[in-house]
Amino acid sequence: MKFTFVSNYINHHQIPVSTLLYEKLGEEYHFIQTERMEQERVEMGWNADGKSLPWLLCYYEEPGRCRELILESDIVVFGGVEDESYIIERLQSGKCVIRYSERLYREGQWKAISPRGLRKKYQDHTKYRKKDVWLLCSGAYVASDFHIVRAYPGKMFKWGYFTETKRYDIDSLLAGKPGMSGKPVEILFAGRFLPLKHPEYGLLLAQRFLEKKIPFHLTMVGGGELEEKLKKDAARWGLEEYVTFTGYQKPQEVRAYMERADIFLMTSNYLEGWGAVINEAMNSGCSVIADAKIGAVPFLLEHEKSGMVYRDGSLEEFLEYGERLAQDRQLRERLGKNAYDTIIRYWNPQFAAESLLRFAEGIMEGRQAVNESGPLSRALVISPRKGYAYTRRNTVI
Repeated sequence: MKFTFVSNYINHHQIPVSTLLYEKLGEEYHFIQTERMEQERVEMGWNADGKSLPWLLCYYEEPGRCRELILESDIVVFGGVEDESYIIERLQSGKCVIRYSERLYREGQWKAISPRGLRKKYQDHTKYRKKDVWLLCSGAYVASDFHIVRAYPGKMFKWGYFTETKRYDIDSLLAGKPGMSGKPVEILFAGRFLPLKHPEYGLLLAQRFLEKKIPFHLTMVGGGELEEKLKKDAARWGLEEYVTFTGYQKPQEVRAYMERADIFLMTSNYLEGWGAVINEAMNSGCSVIADAKIGAVPFLLEHEKSGMVYRDGSLEEFLEYGERLAQDRQLRERLGKNAYDTIIRYWNPQFAAESLLRFAEGIMEGRQAVNESGPLSRALVISPRKGYAYTRRNTVI
């Protein structure tokens, strides 16, 4: 099977799956990068050494070879690229295409009423609804957006981002977290300091803990436009002794902070398409507090079972869950174990790569090879308004 993956650029969130696909398919597998990574993400340690990845090609360096692979491969997975010109010839030829996508209408599904936007969605997606085109939904609300434009009925499946998965002795990992041995709970925020990420929630939680005399330490990993304001607020609120700003760190260093953290804060709003740090924090046995509108959350977290999920933008609910976690060691232990198990069982590169290959083989044989849970299981149509309620389901779906 000749298999080609096309995306804007390769990063550390995609390398594990691609490496496994290459191990299975050898030189029949390629990943085509269509653009150079922006400098900010390079500074965050997202870039990869292309020379060490034998399966990586860059369209801007070898356009002829890349175009030929896109046209001639048995399976092409395409996503993360706004320019449809890379794939249009293959779509028009009627050959199989597996798309993967984050949300169409992150800023609100009301945008679907735009006639111009609907025409574009029809050209890119709806007109292929009965063709050999499939959709991998990188986020729980993706299927709802595509349902609005009547694209890919019965052909939408769960997908996401699959970070490096580590296997731990989970009991030992949890026992080593400071809060489990009676020390101040260690709280971690890791991400860019941007308005959509709401890093200020971390400081507001620290302020609450200080007022209520709850022992804690907060580590803020990252940087960005809000950095100076956050540092000034921390000083103004008397938090300097309790909060550490580390700046940007390499992915492996961020993982080390997660392994030590009791509580991980995922405070982005509805603009966060997936949020791959959730995967890493869960794999590290953290108790995660997350906003329900984040794309990964309804797929990965069940409230009070594998994480704590608050209503979109509800600061009070966020603070309530943070306080509860800090004071309940047994709850943190239960959430940490279940979060780890969710990643180890389903949401990891090995399961994703094997599932994708089975799915691709099924397509070539005229059948659907889908899972009951996790990646490549059917993506339900979950509207953003119902995501919060969905995380309160009784079983992991």
